[in-house]
Amino acid sequence: MSSISALANIHSKGQFGDYEGKDHNDLLKISEIKNLLIIQIVQYKNSTVLVENIDIDGIKLKNEPLSVSFNNDTRILWNGAKNWLLVSTKKDLIKDISRIFDEVDFAVTDLSHSRAVIEIEGKNTKEVLKKGCPFNFNVLERNKSVNSIYNGITLTIDMLENNPNKVRLFTLRSFGESLYHSITDASLEFGYKSI
Repeated sequence: MSSISALANIHSKGQFGDYEGKDHNDLLKISEIKNLLIIQIVQYKNSTVLVENIDIDGIKLKNEPLSVSFNNDTRILWNGAKNWLLVSTKKDLIKDISRIFDEVDFAVTDLSHSRAVIEIEGKNTKEVLKKGCPFNFNVLERNKSVNSIYNGITLTIDMLENNPNKVRLFTLRSFGESLYHSITDASLEFGYKSI
């Protein structure tokens, strides 16, 4: 089955907004991230399994707010109490996940085709996010994640890097185009390149 990009109809490459006369490196970079394995893992309330003992791709689950466990290929975002979002470039990891998580203790759902993923990189990334999101981005650091809204659109924000700031935004596929328009509109004053 081939994957159709959530932003295929609107994401076009080029430079936009106030980019003229600015250093190429100072522009925001906005891109769509495709072909990721995205799995939601939820532990049932009556489960007695200790999640700290579970290992996925060499990563342990953490049940602490805003935390992200990661390696070069996989990131596991804390999404809520006993609730995680696993994001990986390793598509075959789904086989290990099916083996590791017993359906008596966990609900495992493949969300890979139901999410739009937008990545923003640059020194003004947090300023763009502040325009539409009520979260205090001054406290969001590298390898932390948060669930919030952006101009009324529910999303998960994964902070990948601090210098320059780099985030991934995950939203329902059906809201992907609206979120993309909101993000690019907020980026116009800084100038951005769509890659």
